[in-house]
Amino acid sequence: MAIVNKSFVFGVAVSDYNFTGRKEEIRQLETNFKYGINTILISPRRWGKTSLVKYVCNHLNDDNVITVVLDIFGCKTEYEFYNALASAVLQQTATKPQYWFEEAKDFLSRLVPSISISPEPNSSFSISLGITPKTHSPEEILNLVETIAQKRQRRIVVCIDEFQQIGEFQDSRSIQARLRSVWQHQELTSYCLFGSKRHLMSSIFLDKSMPFYQFGMLMWLNKIPTADWSSYIIEHFNNGNRSIPLDIADSISTSVEGYSSYVQQLAWILYTHTREGESATKELLDLSLEELIQTNEILFMQQIEPLSAYQMNLLKAISAGHHNGFSEKKLRSEYDLGSPANIVRIRKALIERDLIYQEQSCLMITDPVFKLWFRKKWR
Repeated sequence: MAIVNKSFVFGVAVSDYNFTGRKEEIRQLETNFKYGINTILISPRRWGKTSLVKYVCNHLNDDNVITVVLDIFGCKTEYEFYNALASAVLQQTATKPQYWFEEAKDFLSRLVPSISISPEPNSSFSISLGITPKTHSPEEILNLVETIAQKRQRRIVVCIDEFQQIGEFQDSRSIQARLRSVWQHQELTSYCLFGSKRHLMSSIFLDKSMPFYQFGMLMWLNKIPTADWSSYIIEHFNNGNRSIPLDIADSISTSVEGYSSYVQQLAWILYTHTREGESATKELLDLSLEELIQTNEILFMQQIEPLSAYQMNLLKAISAGHHNGFSEKKLRSEYDLGSPANIVRIRKALIERDLIYQEQSCLMITDPVFKLWFRKKWR
């Protein structure tokens, strides 16, 4: 039976039919993977980091390289990370998938695995290898992938999503130093580290005092150009027996500032409002954009609910088009921002909540749809 691809996909990693652009980034990642160059991928949320890495892993045309992908968002402790790392490496490097646990015994002794099955029907199960400080040292786990690479005589690239979680662990600096001290001496293993919280990733990799400073090649992911998005959108509309003018396709991307997930979501909403055999219009796009904003309103309300009055006031100033000069008396008075020292505190708090980010000396709202919603609510 043929599988019908969705016209547009958002909220999850995309591939193949739903993947577009990134030619230069793909080329660079493929080269890094083949030659064992550690890579740190940094960008805001919803820019397609996970989709890019998975695309490269799935299309890497080199039998001498094995890729391993894991997401550590759910890891809250050092040994939860080690269990997730070991499990992913063992499963994804096994000579045959059904034999992965048997082969694990060749590399790790004293395993006490446990299987967790969700009560929900058709859900997957998870496996914990039972790795604890009593059974295995950190170095033993961290050297596991290199041991496998040496035995297989193939390069292994370990791609770790949500790597900023490492920075949240208790005694994080010591853990980072431990990882760096082991990983930097591995010859056949390299790492691609990326995450969704840019300020945390930056603090791990860009601070000269931190262990992971200059660990690998930094790649700052840029937005996919509007022209690439428009070609993709027009093709997908055509494949669905619909049409869309170039200027409307351009507006889909520009109205959400090229954020990959939002481009896909807005395109999908417009696609559903456009009847088969007909063409998308500006009126339908305006309706779709309003629907996109309304769809995310509950999430946005949750994000601002815990904010202080001062924090809200700084958001109001930024959304009104002020991006610097907040310490000036006139601006502080107009938006009731308090003292210059107070502005430093509220700026730091909003950056940590990922509501704003700093680009050189300018403060910007991170989420373009949140910005549209916020402007409507607090003009």
